Amino acid sequence: MSRLARPGAPPHEKTERIPPLYNGDRLTAEEFERRYDAMPGLKKAELINGVVYMPPPVSQEDHSGPHFDVIGWLSLYRMATPGVRGGDNATLRLPLNNRPQPDAFLFIEPARAGRVRIVDGYIVGGPELIVEVAATSTNYDLTEKLPLYLQNNVGEYIVWRVFDQEIDWFVLRNGQYERLALSPEGCFKSEVLPGLWLDAAALIRGDMVRVAQVAQQGIASAEHAAFVARLRQGADRPTSP
Repeated sequence: MSRLARPGAPPHEKTERIPPLYNGDRLTAEEFERRYDAMPGLKKAELINGVVYMPPPVSQEDHSGPHFDVIGWLSLYRMATPGVRGGDNATLRLPLNNRPQPDAFLFIEPARAGRVRIVDGYIVGGPELIVEVAATSTNYDLTEKLPLYLQNNVGEYIVWRVFDQEIDWFVLRNGQYERLALSPEGCFKSEVLPGLWLDAAALIRGDMVRVAQVAQQGIASAEHAAFVARLRQGADRPTSP
């Protein structure tokens, strides 16, 4: 590793110079985090199976706008479901040199019997639900991240293929991802987070009024009320010594 002397330091004294991240680098998780921390202006970088991925700048129509709408939809559920929290572009610590940075996710708090842990401010483990906004069906969200999230038991994985105007909703069943079918009402209904409902067609066309209406119907459902009660019971359980 190259080193530079500090200004005014004796010739024998050296200071460490941390290399920057580059797309395609092969790194350990520890080295990835070290370099990422040394680049405070970096917006997004991920480590998938030991390989660094640094997406190009995103446009309003292809990513930023859809991403914003996804956050709005998930926020409605988070506000109505004590014990469920969300995140936006936070790095997840997963095993085997993996540090993905999903566009959005929801997780049950560890104190409410959730699956993840919070260590040094980072989420360790796979959240209950992850959402990625992808440009096309060939995006690495479907080729690299899908098997990664499956290996880490992410309960549900949603990929919005913006160019294709399609939303894929995968649910973990018997160790495999299966596509979640639309309900008779024509919307997706989460199996992992009861009461999380989505009118995918409305989201794709940008009709956030309709998205909010369906989301509120899910929040008002009996299944959501029962889920909130279970979360409350989980918080009331005594913790192990």
